[in-house]
Amino acid sequence: MVTETKEESKSKVKKMKEKKKLTQKEFEEKVREFGKEGLTSEKIGQKLRDEGIHPKEYTGKISKILGELYKNPDLKNVEAKLEKVKTHSKKHKQDKRAKREKDRIFSQLRKLKKYFGIEIK
Repeated sequence: MVTETKEESKSKVKKMKEKKKLTQKEFEEKVREFGKEGLTSEKIGQKLRDEGIHPKEYTGKISKILGELYKNPDLKNVEAKLEKVKTHSKKHKQDKRAKREKDRIFSQLRKLKKYFGIEIK
């Protein structure tokens, strides 16, 4: 078993704090890169903080930087749930509860889209 001394652990913490600060442009590029991977703005902020980059030090919200790539996490989750229920109800045509659940989730999705001002398809 290897143990660290206090000085060694302090030097590791110091090295993590000494990370070079990104420019605003580099920060925005990094955010867009994570957005292309399909991460939500919350997950992007968490990942940046794990890397030692704090989003509060830069101007602009992550969701605004993403622009077209940004999708509201509430909508994303409800749409995923609706797809799961739709595939289930296609397999199990007699499942009345699944049909009712599909209608309920679709209604929930429609209300969210109306609230966020997104056109309903």
